[in-house]
Amino acid sequence: MQSRRYSVRGRVQGVWFRATIQQHAREMGLSGYIRNCSDGSVEAAVSCPNDDCFDQFERLLWEGSPLSVVDNVSYDIIEEIFEGDFEQR
Repeated sequence: MQSRRYSVRGRVQGVWFRATIQQHAREMGLSGYIRNCSDGSVEAAVSCPNDDCFDQFERLLWEGSPLSVVDNVSYDIIEEIFEGDFEQR
């Protein structure tokens, strides 16, 4: 199991972005969180068993919600392993 912390930039706050990603992540059975950042970006952290899972999650971040406009998605590999639900913070 590995984990990544993503930073998503663009029009991603106030457009149901977090709720949309949370719903899809839960459907995929993922653990982690998503939250708004003070600079207008959104941070998402997730644990996945393989690269295919990360690829699918990253596609969801790029797609976002119907009202969002994603300009950039970047990530860092992190040590923390998430268990349980995928939550909004």
